[in-house]
Amino acid sequence: MVASIPPGLGEAYDACARLARRHYENFPVAWLVPSSMRPHVAAVYAFARTADDVADEGQLPASERLRMLAEWRTRLLACAEGRPDPAGPPHDVIFRALGHSIRACDLPVALLDDLLSAFEQDVTVHRYTTWAELLVYCRRSANPVGRLVLRIAGHRDDDLDRASDDVCTALQLTNFWQDFARDWAAGRLYLPRDEYVPLGAREDDLGRDLLTSEWRAAIGRAVAITRELFADGRSVCDGVSGRLRLELRLTWLGGMTILDRLSASGFDPYRFRPTISRRDLPGLLWRAIVWTPIA
Repeated sequence: MVASIPPGLGEAYDACARLARRHYENFPVAWLVPSSMRPHVAAVYAFARTADDVADEGQLPASERLRMLAEWRTRLLACAEGRPDPAGPPHDVIFRALGHSIRACDLPVALLDDLLSAFEQDVTVHRYTTWAELLVYCRRSANPVGRLVLRIAGHRDDDLDRASDDVCTALQLTNFWQDFARDWAAGRLYLPRDEYVPLGAREDDLGRDLLTSEWRAAIGRAVAITRELFADGRSVCDGVSGRLRLELRLTWLGGMTILDRLSASGFDPYRFRPTISRRDLPGLLWRAIVWTPIA
């Protein structure tokens, strides 16, 4: 059973929930999970979202962003140990809520620290040579979120963790292919060099209105690999129950819909950036309800 929120922390959790609602994402953020889980999920989300924003703040030099992320880690460890926030406002409400969630839900601090290490990597690493390198990054940037949600729901199962990792990695990769043009404009290229070079794709060809056929072929192969990860992790959507099951099914379906739309565009995210809108939700919800579990 998920721990209730002490009256004195209601304001802190409300602040985390407001921050989560302000940030639109392609995939639902705990809008269907049981109400008892939502404050804890919001605390984790607020922690990760704010730290990620620090890493992406291009107006600040890399050294300053790394310093701020190091401070974020110090604050994480303090709240996990029940110590006062060493920095104070304006983000102290996040750590007040997160500290309670860590203790109440027995959340592994290492998973939260993994997120910070991935954000630090975003500051300094802008290219990947191999899939192995990129998947190690995803293991720290995406997979902890799924495991933390499972812990908040009371699940501690190795098979569920592995399936969750596959889906979270697939969601992260989907976001990369969806935001291919935006990331390139920000100086980042997540598609591994070992994938696109053999196909004849060149970085010098990027930045135009339309992608070359070589780049579209490389993104097409990346999408195929991402689909395999979604398929490998599909069982996590059936391994939980209740509203969380519906939430995970919607998330899985949302990710696959993005890939379908990217495929329909000819794998050209420059011409068409696929998204999920509120208009898609009724159809996705119906597909989640009539979902056929894996035998």
